[in-house]
Amino acid sequence: MGAGERKHTEANVVAYVRGTRAQALAELERRARSYSPEHPRSPRRRRLLRASDGFLLVVDGVWQSFVTRFTVAELLEDSDAPAVPEQSVEAPGGTVAAPGGQAEETERYADGVPVRPAWLGRDDLP
Repeated sequence: MGAGERKHTEANVVAYVRGTRAQALAELERRARSYSPEHPRSPRRRRLLRASDGFLLVVDGVWQSFVTRFTVAELLEDSDAPAVPEQSVEAPGGTVAAPGGQAEETERYADGVPVRPAWLGRDDLP
């Protein structure tokens, strides 16, 4: 991120998956394949490479290449764990994993939409 000597690296957690390493890698690959970076604005070539811990996306632009690294990592500790899950991801096998570490089986329609909305029954909403 940034320009010139002010360039820096940014890290973001894209999802939490409760399951096996293979399930986490499958979800990460799906996200890496569909990721569309902001730069370059006019991509000429796009390459997705597999590494031992994830994937490397290299997008060539007119003047330079841009790289995005996708890595699988195990969460060991979170000093600011949310009380209410921010995002849930269905891992292959039907287990829903939330950032807080809770896992539950979720009944879903054929198109993947949950039968019971996540907000139903929450007492922290107005």
